[in-house]
Amino acid sequence: MSATRMLVLGVVKLVGEAHGYVVRRELKSWSADNWANVQPGSIYHALKSLARDGLLEPVGTAEPEDGPARTTYRITPAGEHELRDLLARALADATAGVDEVSAGVAMLNLVPRKQAVAMLRNRLAGLEGQLAPTRHGVGAMREMGKPAHVSELFRLWLVQLEGQVRWTQELIERLEAGEYNLEG
Repeated sequence: MSATRMLVLGVVKLVGEAHGYVVRRELKSWSADNWANVQPGSIYHALKSLARDGLLEPVGTAEPEDGPARTTYRITPAGEHELRDLLARALADATAGVDEVSAGVAMLNLVPRKQAVAMLRNRLAGLEGQLAPTRHGVGAMREMGKPAHVSELFRLWLVQLEGQVRWTQELIERLEAGEYNLEG
């Protein structure tokens, strides 16, 4: 799954109708170029690809005097469905990558609170299920006589996993307490 795809669909949904420059400006203001590696070229490519796939539809083209023609897009019903699926994977799947989770959190306001909590609880269960095998891996590497630096990989993964568990628990608590303006 592409974080860029989710972010572009999400921004177009949030704005209503947008051309590439608007999407780019919005994502840049969120620093998505840093945390999701969303570059200008990937935004314009995503817009064209999403339109080709029927997830966005062009609604007009403006030809400003000071630059190239700008096609404005809006999300289609199929695009809404795709965005919901991408958000569900990003927020519920414990195997989702950091870029996906970050994009999902950036689009959290598009998800109803009850659904967001349910998705995050699913993610939390998956993450917690990875704790015991990862802890076991730390000791197993030593017992197998592997170099100490190899067990450090398991320690790194364990610390990252524990951090994800704690962050997910805290986000669920904040959502249940009514923090953040979410859909519905």
